[in-house]
Amino acid sequence: MKLGISSYSLYQAMQMDGMTILEAIDWIAGIGGEHVEIVPLGFDLKQTPELIGQIRERAAKAGIAVSNYAIGANFITDTEEAYESEIRRVMREVDIAHALGVKLMRHDVASRQDTSIIRFQEDLPRIAEACRRIADYAAQYGITTSLENHGYYVQASDRVQAVLHAVGRPNYKTTLDVGNFVCVDEQPVIAVKKNIAYASMVHVKDFYIRPADRNPGEGWFRSAGGGYLRGAIAGQGDLDLREILRIVKRSGYDGFLSIEYEGMEECRKGTKIAFENVRRIWEEV
Repeated sequence: MKLGISSYSLYQAMQMDGMTILEAIDWIAGIGGEHVEIVPLGFDLKQTPELIGQIRERAAKAGIAVSNYAIGANFITDTEEAYESEIRRVMREVDIAHALGVKLMRHDVASRQDTSIIRFQEDLPRIAEACRRIADYAAQYGITTSLENHGYYVQASDRVQAVLHAVGRPNYKTTLDVGNFVCVDEQPVIAVKKNIAYASMVHVKDFYIRPADRNPGEGWFRSAGGGYLRGAIAGQGDLDLREILRIVKRSGYDGFLSIEYEGMEECRKGTKIAFENVRRIWEEV
C-alpha cells in the first residue's frame, strides 16, 4: 500500500495562495506522502502541456509516484454528435494520462437533475458503451480507467457495480471513495465492503453528519435524502474510518490510498492531519 494525497486536497492553497502543482508535489513529499494523484483544478494540462513533463520530473526528483489522473466527464448529452465529442475528448485525456506515466485514470460518467433509478436504467446502456470504448482505448497504454462513486446520479454502490458489469472490461474498475456514499445516504462500512473488490484506487475522506431537521448553518450541504454533511479531517468526522480501513486492508487491497480533504480548516493543515491519522490507523487495524 502507498499512502499519498490528491492534489484536489490542496486546491484552496492553489486558489488563494498561488501554490503550483509542482510546489504541491514537493509539499506532499515533504510530509511523507508516497504518491500524488493529479486532479487538474487550478491548472490545465491541455493548455500547458509542458507541465506534464514537469510533473513527472518533479515527482521523480521528490521520490514519489504519480498515481492517478482524475477528470470530469458527462455522457448524458442532447445529441449524438455531443456524445461522440465527449468520448473523443476523454480519449484525449487518456493520452495525457499516458504522458503523465500513470496506469490509473478516473473519469466521471453521468450527471442529471433526475437521479431516479428509472432514469438511471434508461441511461445505463449509453453510459456503459462510452466507458467501454474509452477503456478499450486506454488498454493500449496499459491504463485502467475507473468510475468514482460521486455526483449523486452514479454514487450508490449498486449503481457503480451496475456500470462496471455493463462495461465488462478487466481494465475498467472503480475509484472507491470511502466517504462519498453518505451523500446518497448509504452506510459507508457496508458500501465499502460491497465494492472494495472492484477498486483500482481508494480515496480516504471523512464527513460530519447531521439529521435533516437540524440545520447546522453555513458550510454544510445536503445529502440526497436531505441530511446535512460537511467535509471533515479524516479520522475526526462521523464515519467509522477505523472499520472502513480494516475492511480495505483485510480485502488484500495493496494499491494507492489517496487522502482527499475538503473540510473547512486550512487545507495544508487539514490534509497533513488527515494523512497522519490515516497512516496511524492503517498501521493499527
